[in-house]
Amino acid sequence: MRITQAQARTRAIGATLFATILCAAADMPPIPPTPKKPVTDDYNGVKVVDDYRWLEPPADPEVRKWSDSQNAVTRAYLDHLPMRPALVERLTELSASQSGRFAALRSRAGMLFAIKSQPPKLQPFLVTLASVDDAASARVVVDPNAMDPSGSTTIDFYEPSLDGKLVAVSLSKGGSEEGSVSVFEVATGKRFADDVPRVNGATAGGSVAWNGDASGFWYTRYPRAGERPPADLNFFQQIYFHRLGVPTAQDEYALGKNFPRIAEIQLQSSEDGKFVMARMANGDGGEFLHYMHGPEGRWTQVTRLSDRVSEAAFGPDNSLYMLSRKDAPMGQLLALSAPSFSLDKAKVVVTPGRSSIDDFVAAGGTLYVRYMAGGPSRLLAKEAGKPDKMVPVGEISSVGQMVRVKGNHLLFENESYVEPSAWYTYDPASGAVKRTGLFTMSPASFGDVEVIRQFAVSKDNTRVPMNILRRKGTKLDGSNPTLLYGYGGYSISLSPDFSARRRVWLDHGGVFVIANLRGGAEFGESWHEQGMLTKKQNVFDDFIACAEYLIKAKYTSPEKLAIEGGSNGGLLMGAALTQRPELFHAVVSHVGIYDMLRVETFPNGAFNVTEFGTVKETDQFKALYAYSPYHHVKDGTDYPAVLFLTGDNDGRVDPMNSRKMTARLQAATHSGRPIFLRTSSGSGHGIGTALNERIEQDADVFAFLLDQLIPR
Repeated sequence: MRITQAQARTRAIGATLFATILCAAADMPPIPPTPKKPVTDDYNGVKVVDDYRWLEPPADPEVRKWSDSQNAVTRAYLDHLPMRPALVERLTELSASQSGRFAALRSRAGMLFAIKSQPPKLQPFLVTLASVDDAASARVVVDPNAMDPSGSTTIDFYEPSLDGKLVAVSLSKGGSEEGSVSVFEVATGKRFADDVPRVNGATAGGSVAWNGDASGFWYTRYPRAGERPPADLNFFQQIYFHRLGVPTAQDEYALGKNFPRIAEIQLQSSEDGKFVMARMANGDGGEFLHYMHGPEGRWTQVTRLSDRVSEAAFGPDNSLYMLSRKDAPMGQLLALSAPSFSLDKAKVVVTPGRSSIDDFVAAGGTLYVRYMAGGPSRLLAKEAGKPDKMVPVGEISSVGQMVRVKGNHLLFENESYVEPSAWYTYDPASGAVKRTGLFTMSPASFGDVEVIRQFAVSKDNTRVPMNILRRKGTKLDGSNPTLLYGYGGYSISLSPDFSARRRVWLDHGGVFVIANLRGGAEFGESWHEQGMLTKKQNVFDDFIACAEYLIKAKYTSPEKLAIEGGSNGGLLMGAALTQRPELFHAVVSHVGIYDMLRVETFPNGAFNVTEFGTVKETDQFKALYAYSPYHHVKDGTDYPAVLFLTGDNDGRVDPMNSRKMTARLQAATHSGRPIFLRTSSGSGHGIGTALNERIEQDADVFAFLLDQLIPR
């Protein structure tokens, strides 16, 4: 008996009886009972009962037993679906047939470094390139696949020395993002004895900046065992200096003792190594300070939080450019001079415009400025005394990383929803854009697909953009299976990107929609601020408005509409399904946050306070409690079918969120639709997940969606 048939016949029976029928029908193990063990908390005088607090500790044998039982049920369901083997085959074909992709480029002393992804290799690897016009010139420097054939080891980040002879590489395992830095000789791939632990982490990331003569580097350092209590080992990031060949126990403290507990530090060297800049973020909410280390050997504070400087980068001759949003939500660029780098003497070189400044590169006398235009990118070349030049890029596309090459020439990445990534060079003298040899070829053609930009009107009349991918000739009769994707947070914009994975959905008659919600930076910092802290509900209203538009415009119907998101987008899924369960038939939620009252008690949750708020502040608690998905599940409600996905090694969003939300929904739902939890033992938040695991995960997601939305 198919599960969809079981759903149709048991809608009014109730969740418990339905679970029994479902399991018997599909030869599945029974859904494990989840006992309630109430714990009551008092938040600002409000008493809140938590029935599933006991599911939080990951090492508890009962929690592990419960999680394993949930996985067994989920696997029995997914593995029983007849379309899944074909999905695995198709996704493997789409991945394995793609040419390599080059990302995270660095130019050092005339040498180009890049991270290359080359299926069927399970993990990306570090290469050097002799020429941007010859992808075959790539030479492997560090390959995690050779180090660990299981695919568990990944490169978190890398940083070449200024002379290009050495490279520092952070390596971590199992998606944990807990990286130690090793040093390699670029010419030979020889690994030095230097191994610096606890540089990278899931809470505050990690970074390295070399000194001028490559004798050592500054690095971010988390506390080591014994230096702080265990509860603080993922906090209090500071800066140390490591000299090659010296034991790391002798590394010198540099900066950070007075930084906040939730400091996140990024380091950057000037081209000659005379200056090193440290950007300190106060958690994830968008507050930054900048410090400079110069030839005099001291660290000096350059910016204050009130200066609203989010990005800074060195230009020629040790000039410094800063992106400030002080009294300028769309951003303005400031130029500062060495050695003082005084903001009081800063010159405004780019004034605010109608689009938000998203990134910039100073190359010789040319300043390249990337603008965010509601999701798609625009790229301008600015030279003093000359009219601005628009750099030609694809329509409804995104400009990714930008790298200065050959004086004032630019190397930049461009992709769209229908064209895979390619790197281009731009010559400001001629205005010519040329595709290099670094481009991705995909077996998935999107020539039959069109991209439509539409706007939904949110609850407060804000216009919210959507990017609708549909096959040409799609009929708007309400019958199309539609997958709506959203994020909306941390000033992260959803720019056009190419994904061969979407071809699978489109080939089954589906429509794919990406919403540009508030909380991102699609329209500048004010767009972000309208979707954070006590205004977070705006994000959910925007997303719901997009769903309502798709139904009203007859792209789909509630019975054919599914939604998907991850991390902060998982919170969005939880809020959407609890606030408007009747709008959606199925939900896929990856590594999501659902218990907004407990999230800050976990390491990375504390870093989220500047974005979400804290229960310690009355107004912020009221906002959190008003939308917290876990606390708004109502017994006897007809909830959509839900697939929760999480990873045991997730250091960004604790898997307890998925466990508790699964238990609560399973106990409450009345619809007869299944609530499943999929926990991966070999991955974390998604960063560093091996290719084979990504394929298995995608196959599970599509099998679940097709079974729910497209009757066989």
